[in-house]
Amino acid sequence: MKKVIITLGFIIAVLASKANDATYFETMAKSIATVYTSKAPEEIQQAINTLDRVGSAEKTKWEPYYYASFGYLMMAVSEKNGAKKDLLLDQATAEIDKASAILLNDSEIVAIEGFIYMIRVSIDPAARGQKYSGLAIQSFEKALKLNPENPRALALMAQMQFGLARFFNSGTTEACATTTKAVEKYVTYTSPNPLAPVWGKEMAEELVQQCK
Repeated sequence: MKKVIITLGFIIAVLASKANDATYFETMAKSIATVYTSKAPEEIQQAINTLDRVGSAEKTKWEPYYYASFGYLMMAVSEKNGAKKDLLLDQATAEIDKASAILLNDSEIVAIEGFIYMIRVSIDPAARGQKYSGLAIQSFEKALKLNPENPRALALMAQMQFGLARFFNSGTTEACATTTKAVEKYVTYTSPNPLAPVWGKEMAEELVQQCK
């Protein structure tokens, strides 16, 4: 009888875990879709708030904080005011730091860190270029070292290379090679994680047009 009780207890625990997983994935999928597609800051903020709550409850999951950071990044990209953009980037940094604390040295997380640096450059390229461009490139190089197949790291590196080429009025051969590789990787790269990032393909395809 004791063995039967233990077995039943194990089955109940597994079923409860699967139910929790289903709720987790459903909530994450909805929030990720909002972060990916919404143009309304209020809607993105609501999704970020949900992601933060999920992250607080699911303490071993890095994805909620990753997408919360990405949400703040998307708001920062659209923000015209430099001070407000910096504040959003500060929030993006705080979120990705939480993700990194859970999953250290992950290519996707490191790529977001570089993305944040890259957007900081855009606030004042003349004053910030030397510091943040270098930090962005270092992050993208690290992300690619961790996973050379990561198309987002490649696309972001290509965008940085194009920006530097324009700033210094130099050639775009390197940038074009990187963005061509990024487009190729978007076709072939897959992840076993159903919540893995998939954004950036359109960015890479737009960059390719600059090489024609």
